[in-house]
Amino acid sequence: MSPFFVMSLLFGLIFGQAASLCAPSEYTIHVEKRECAYCLAINTTICAGFCMTRDSNGKKLLLKSALSQNVCTYKEMLYRTALIPGCPHHTIPYYSYPVAVSCKCGKCNTDYSDCVRERVRTNYCTKPQKLCTL
Repeated sequence: MSPFFVMSLLFGLIFGQAASLCAPSEYTIHVEKRECAYCLAINTTICAGFCMTRDSNGKKLLLKSALSQNVCTYKEMLYRTALIPGCPHHTIPYYSYPVAVSCKCGKCNTDYSDCVRERVRTNYCTKPQKLCTL
């Protein structure tokens, strides 16, 4: 390998991480249960942003480990629990949700992330809304 190739490869790897813009971002989740009288709007943070991806046209010539499909995912997270107002006594009125503390570009972990393209869905309330303030 030529020194120019090695330097170009190192520069690409370093620049790839520097060009990634993955960070906690504010997000509102709307939560409602059929049995409860209200919809709860919860302000939280999720991981969102751009991660450098390397996908070569010469896929057949490279090892799979050389190809990288990184996503913006949780580095550190914690869970909080909110109380949905207006629920009858026989219903569990609690909803637990993740809060991103820090994020990273990395492989998608299906244990806590949806790793497929997000389908179009609505994020709104059909019942009167209450805001969760923690």
